Amino acid sequence: MFEFASIANEPIVVNQAVTEKEALTAQQAWCAALLDINAAYEKDGKVAARALAEKVIDSAYAYQMGAVLFKPTLTVNPQTFRPTRAGALSYFVGGDPSFPADTGFALKGWRKCEPVTSAIFLDGNSAITMGKVHFTDKNGKVTTVDKTWGYVKDDAGNLRINLHHSSLEYQPK
Repeated sequence: MFEFASIANEPIVVNQAVTEKEALTAQQAWCAALLDINAAYEKDGKVAARALAEKVIDSAYAYQMGAVLFKPTLTVNPQTFRPTRAGALSYFVGGDPSFPADTGFALKGWRKCEPVTSAIFLDGNSAITMGKVHFTDKNGKVTTVDKTWGYVKDDAGNLRINLHHSSLEYQPK
């Protein structure tokens, strides 16, 4: 017969559910990281920006869990989608001959990045958000994109991006 000794008077509860606050914080963190990569580029060059981008991708995205459904804003066929870490890194900082059209989205002189959430779907250990993100460059020009992020918690409880879709706003003629 087994006897279990209680360490605490209260039961241990493990809750991996994503909260609204976590999803909103993740959006803000993504924007802050993008600005940090640009700042590293302007201060210390492409090598520093690439090193930081690698850290950001490894901590924010779920590539270590499998493919990430990543459709960046400014990509062209046949490399529109970036399910691999290498594809994401090239999109953010460029310089990979396997992705010759990439010039580095994170290196475009961004000074401000503001997510405006339209909707959030929470489902246990995953969440999906959608809305606008406004990017302001060093000349004050604002670019607005439509953005959808999907998140899942890893085994350590860290929120990771497993879906990232971005497109320029439709501009009727």
